Amino acid sequence: MLQFLTRTRGRGRLHWTDVLSYVYLALGLFTLFAPVIWLVMSSFKTEAAMAQFPPTFLPYTQKTVQVAGHEKPLPLFTVTLDDGSRKEMAQINRIGVMANMVDPAAPQERVRVNIKQREPINEVRFAWNNYGDLFQKFTFGTYLWNSVFITVVATLLTLLFNSMAAFALSKYRFKGQKAVFLLIIATLMIPPTIILVPVFLVINEVGLLNNLWGVILPAVATPTGVFLLRQYMLTIPDELLEAARMDHASEWRIYWRIVLPLSAPALAVLAIFSVMWRWNDFLLPLIVLSKNEFFTLQLALNSFQGELNTQWHYLLAMTVITLLPVTVVFAFLQRHITTGIASAGVK
Repeated sequence: MLQFLTRTRGRGRLHWTDVLSYVYLALGLFTLFAPVIWLVMSSFKTEAAMAQFPPTFLPYTQKTVQVAGHEKPLPLFTVTLDDGSRKEMAQINRIGVMANMVDPAAPQERVRVNIKQREPINEVRFAWNNYGDLFQKFTFGTYLWNSVFITVVATLLTLLFNSMAAFALSKYRFKGQKAVFLLIIATLMIPPTIILVPVFLVINEVGLLNNLWGVILPAVATPTGVFLLRQYMLTIPDELLEAARMDHASEWRIYWRIVLPLSAPALAVLAIFSVMWRWNDFLLPLIVLSKNEFFTLQLALNSFQGELNTQWHYLLAMTVITLLPVTVVFAFLQRHITTGIASAGVK
């Protein structure tokens, strides 16, 4: 890998195309990852650090010191005194533009200064309690379980039903086969918001409102998944299936033991898409789930934003956690994406 990254076109020295390529790749890398890194670093800031302006990249927190005669630690400042000298002092309180300061080494000496004469002393401190408080102060574990349950079950059902439909459309010959396939593909042109009201009415009629299955079942069959798997299964030789039938294998056994294992790259691609769709879905859970105990992480993130006050440090910590599952799934299955999509003929 090191040899590949240090390869140059100029035979031992950098060619102008090498410089241009590295600059382009560096700009692309910065554009893609800078917002994510900033998000992660901001999730470790305290509520006071989030309100600082101008914002800082690192999670700076004002230093505090315990002063005799005061129960709570006092914030530290660098104070410019009237004689021009600078000294580290702790602030007792502030009244208007004036602040009462005290020397930690001599608590009996107090100084009254203008707030413009002091500068806060900051240090890098990671607020790990932002993540711990999510489980202690909020029902974050419930939200996480709801999202994991919906994502895992919906993905498994999507792979099962879409692969069964793709197997029938790719390996069987029946009247109206092309019409059925074209009808499935045509549903791609229908925006999800158009069918939102009918879907809600059906869910309401079958009694699945405020039920996790009401979010899972409507999105099990996807035209994208059927198309992707069908195109891939067309590349599987029919002779394999005929040989299995000659050995008296049932159609279900052929599908389960031959077709599915050979379609693993396409199934991995669809699994990645399905995890991203279900995990990030917001609109369908919003209309189906109205009780707090059934909220997913996306609905919980929305509920964190109040009209008058938003706890941004908790909101960003929860956002980072919601990004982790999709990142992990993509990292483990990304090697199948190129193979699966290229074999399926999707451009």
